[in-house]
Amino acid sequence: MSKQLLNTINLGQRYMKTWPMVRQLGLYFPEYRVIRATQLASRLMPGLAVLAAVSQLYLHGWAFLPQALTLALFFISLPLQGLMWLGWRANHPLPLSLLDWGNQLTAKLMAMGVSCHPLGAKACYLDMAHLLKIAFERLDASYWEEL
Repeated sequence: MSKQLLNTINLGQRYMKTWPMVRQLGLYFPEYRVIRATQLASRLMPGLAVLAAVSQLYLHGWAFLPQALTLALFFISLPLQGLMWLGWRANHPLPLSLLDWGNQLTAKLMAMGVSCHPLGAKACYLDMAHLLKIAFERLDASYWEEL
């Protein structure tokens, strides 16, 4: 694997750990669903890969070894695809509407005395994930019901 691909996967893992897993955010951001699917795939796909490869070999014999390996590699690649998407998304710049909302959220947190960094003009989704994580830890539920 290339160094850039590994960096993207590592960034995806970091983004997955940083993003607050709160259902309210699932209405506005696809990260909630992608992270859930990636976590589920990383638990289930290795076993399904082995099962698929072994069943191909059992049913069709050793002549189908290339097909069995291809099927196993496909199943194993599914969690990596989720991590790659998350890594790409983490570096993606925020749209102006989200940048404005993030700065309003930062101002509200700072007014409460919580130290957090305002989002700059080159903020990305990883910066938003850090901000949302702090906000969900510090703000009460009434703020999130207004969304």
